[in-house]
Amino acid sequence: MNYSNSKISTSTHIDLYTGMLIPRMIEEKMLILLRQGKISKWFSGIGQEAISVGVTKALKDDEYILPMHRNLGVFTSRKIPLYKLFSQWQGKSNGFTKGRDRSFHFGTNEHSIVGMISHLGPQMGVADGIALNNLISNNKKITVVFSGEGGTSEGDFHEALNVASVWNLPVIFIIENNGYGLSTPTNEQYNCKNIADKGVGYGIESMTLDGNNIIEVFSTIRNLRKKISKKPKPYLIEFKTFRMRGHEEASGIKYVPKELIDEWNKKDPIYNYEKFLLDSKILNLKDIENIKQEISKEIESNLSISFNEEKINSSIENEISDVFKKFDFKKIKSTEKLVEKRFVDAISDGIKESMMRFDDLIIMGQDIAEYGGVFKITKGFVEKFGKDRVRNTPICESSIIEIAMGLSICKRKSIVELQFSDFITSGFNPVVNYLAKIHYRWGQNADVVLRMPCGAGVGAGPFHSQTNEAWFTKTPGLIVVYPAFPYDAKGLLISSIENPNPVLFFEHKALYRSIRGDVPEGYFNIEIGKAKLLTVGSDISVITYGSGVHEAIKVIENNSISCDLIDLRTLSPLDKDSIINSVNKTGKAIILHEDSLFGGLGSEISSIIMENCFENLDAPVRRVGSLDTPIPFEENLEKQYLPFERFEEEIKDLLNY
Repeated sequence: MNYSNSKISTSTHIDLYTGMLIPRMIEEKMLILLRQGKISKWFSGIGQEAISVGVTKALKDDEYILPMHRNLGVFTSRKIPLYKLFSQWQGKSNGFTKGRDRSFHFGTNEHSIVGMISHLGPQMGVADGIALNNLISNNKKITVVFSGEGGTSEGDFHEALNVASVWNLPVIFIIENNGYGLSTPTNEQYNCKNIADKGVGYGIESMTLDGNNIIEVFSTIRNLRKKISKKPKPYLIEFKTFRMRGHEEASGIKYVPKELIDEWNKKDPIYNYEKFLLDSKILNLKDIENIKQEISKEIESNLSISFNEEKINSSIENEISDVFKKFDFKKIKSTEKLVEKRFVDAISDGIKESMMRFDDLIIMGQDIAEYGGVFKITKGFVEKFGKDRVRNTPICESSIIEIAMGLSICKRKSIVELQFSDFITSGFNPVVNYLAKIHYRWGQNADVVLRMPCGAGVGAGPFHSQTNEAWFTKTPGLIVVYPAFPYDAKGLLISSIENPNPVLFFEHKALYRSIRGDVPEGYFNIEIGKAKLLTVGSDISVITYGSGVHEAIKVIENNSISCDLIDLRTLSPLDKDSIINSVNKTGKAIILHEDSLFGGLGSEISSIIMENCFENLDAPVRRVGSLDTPIPFEENLEKQYLPFERFEEEIKDLLNY
C-alpha cells in the first residue's frame, strides 16, 4: 500500500495508527468476553478499522456521523469514554440506552453520532435530514453516513441518494463493501461492477477507493469535506474492504473461500500501516509497545468500572414514562374574534400560524410548494415563507419521513404532508421503528407531525380512501390525533406542532369542504388527549371520532336520542376517563368508526369499557365499523362498505335491549 502523503504530519500518522489500534484491541477483548458469556452478541469490524477511523478523524468533532454495526472506530475516535461503551454492551445504566437496546443501536448528540437500527435503510434518510439542516443554516458543516453493500439494495438507499442529489445536500454516503451481506456475495446483491456506479444515475459524483489504506481514506474525506463546505453537494464513496470474521460471531465465515481470507489477511490495515511507520522511522518497536500497553490499561480499567456497575433495576412507571419526551402543555387562549371557516381552511390556518411562531419549522411534501398541495392547503405558503421552508419532495415517503427525523436531531421542527394517508405504507418502517421508538431507546425525540388526509365518501377507491389510524394507535411512541370540526382541527394541529413527539394528524377529506364552523383568528391551542362531550344524555353513550361524529349527530337528532355523544378527538393517548365516566352513568355504549370493524379502535375501547364498567352495563357493548373488505370505488358499494347506514339500526336495537 502507498502511504506517502506530504500533507500528513508525523503526529497525524501516529494519531491515525493509535486510532485504529484502539478498536482492534477492544474487539479482541470483546471476543474473549463473548466466549465467557459476559456480552451477548458481537458484530466484528476487524479488518475494516481504516474506514471508521480515517473518516471520523477527517471531520470536525461537531459534524454528525451515522455509523453501522462494524464502526467501533467512529465511537472511539470521538473519544466516548470506554466504560460507557462497555456498559452499553452489557445492558447497564451507564450505557446509552438504559438496557433497552444493544450493540451500536444508539446515538449521542454530545459526540454528534446517530447510531443505526436493524432496518438499515433509514440511516441514510436521517443523514439527509441533518444535512438539510446544515444547508438551510449555512453552517458549512457536512454529514457522513455509513452503509454496507447489502444496504444498497434497500429502497431507502435509492430514495436518500435521489433527494440528496435533487437538493444538493452536504452529505457523504460511505459504502463499506466487504464482499458479503451476511453470507450473500456481492454478485447476488447487485449487477454492476462497483457500487459507486450507482451514484451516476442520481447525478452524484462517486468513487471507489481502497478501504484498507488509512491515508487514502483520511486524505480523501478531508479533501471532500473542504469542497462540500464551500459548495454543498453529495458524494458516494465506495470503500473496498473485508471483514475477517462473520457478520456476527454466531454466523462464522465457513461460506468464505480460504484463499480469499488469506488474500485479505495480507491487506490488514493495521499491520501494513505499522510496517510503514517502522520503515519510515516514525515509530520504533518500543514506541508501538508503549502505545499498546497504554491502550490495554485503558481497556482494563474501564472494563472494571462497567463490571462493577449494578444491573439495571427499573420500574414499569419509569419504562412507560420514557416512551415520550416530557412536554409541559401551556394553554394559549383563543381570541374572541371568530370567523366561519371550512375544515380545510382551519387546517391551513393552523399551519400558517405555526410557521409564523416557529421560524425554524419546515413543511415537506409532494406538490405542496407553488401548486399548494393536492387539497390547496399550502397555497400561497411559498410566497410567504420561501422554498427553504416549504419544500416540494420527490415521491419518496420513506426518505422524507427520515429527513424529518434528521431535522429533529438538529432541534428543528417539521411537518410532512402525505398526499393521502394510504401512502404512509411507503414510509411505514421509519414511522413505527424509528420515530416511535427513538426516545425510549436513547432519549432522542422525534419532533415531527405527519399530516394524514384520509377517509371515504369521495369515491376514491381502495388506495385513496383508507382510515388507517389503527395501524398506529397500537404502536407505543406515537400520538394520534383525529379532529372532526374546524375549531378542533386548528387548535389541535397547533398543539401537535408544539409537541416535541411524533404526531400523526388525521384529516378526513370528506370534511375538508363540507364542514364549516366558527374558528378564532390567530394562534391558540387545544390540549391533546382530551375528548369533547358534544351532547349530554342518559340513555346511551355514543363514542366516535372524525366523520363518525357528524354521522352520529344526524342519527341522534333524527331520532331524538338522549345520549352522551363523545368526540374522542385524540386516539392516542385516549381519554379513557371520559369514556368510563359516561358509560358508568348511561349503562350502554356504542362505538362508531369508519375503519374496518375487525381490529379497529372500537375493539380496544370495548375492552376498556368491559374492564371498567361491567357492573354498570345494561347491555353488551356494541361496535359499528366498516366491512372487513378493501374500500370499493362505486358509490353504492362504498355506501354499503361504510358503517353509517347500519349505525341507526344498531343504536335503536341497543336502546331496546
